[in-house]
Amino acid sequence: MNKWNNNYYMDGYETAVQAENEATLQRYVAGVMRRVYGKMAVGLATTAIAAYLVASSNTVMSLLFSSMMPIWILFAVELGLVIYLSARIDKLSTATAATLFYVYSLINGIVLAPIFLLYTQASIATTFAITAGTFGIMSVAGYVTKKDLSKFGSILFMALIGLIICVIVNMFMRNSMMDLLISGAGVLIFTGLTAWDTQAIKRMCAESDPSMIGKVATMGALSLYLDFINLFLYLLRFLGNRN
Repeated sequence: MNKWNNNYYMDGYETAVQAENEATLQRYVAGVMRRVYGKMAVGLATTAIAAYLVASSNTVMSLLFSSMMPIWILFAVELGLVIYLSARIDKLSTATAATLFYVYSLINGIVLAPIFLLYTQASIATTFAITAGTFGIMSVAGYVTKKDLSKFGSILFMALIGLIICVIVNMFMRNSMMDLLISGAGVLIFTGLTAWDTQAIKRMCAESDPSMIGKVATMGALSLYLDFINLFLYLLRFLGNRN
């Protein structure tokens, strides 16, 4: 075999090995992403069930929402759980991290219970279906696109900060037009964040140590869960029919 043929076969072998390694990595990442979506689905189901059960009990609703104090306490616990998970994820066991995520989902369901009293169940179901469709399309887009979305992360983050500031300001102003603009901005921001977060999670799955994959799946589930819930709530302002 001459030198040219030898180099040709060596290059072909290396290309085949690279292709096989890439295919193996893609299957691995796809498997981890299924765990992410699975945990997210369990979190959403926990939230929905908790919200419905709390809303169905007049006694519990009176106890929780007779004043703002219980709600502020629940908000504080939610914030504390997110901060603790983010800061201590390396130190926590996989089971503990997942448990804390589900506890967060449960508490969030309690906080969101009043939507079953404010909006009709039909409009809640319709909005949930629209949210699921929008989320699914954007998450798939973020997963399959070859375009690097990381440069949009800082833009979306700054937009999110601006959105939070506007929400706080409008709590005092109670301007209906501003509320409408905030809702529209919220839909756009969390639609974009769904694609961005999906690509970021996919990258983390590929780059993380295999021993951390369970924790990566939990943090990924939390990120996408928050995108879904916020997108749902902002869409509900547009599409929800009040009781």
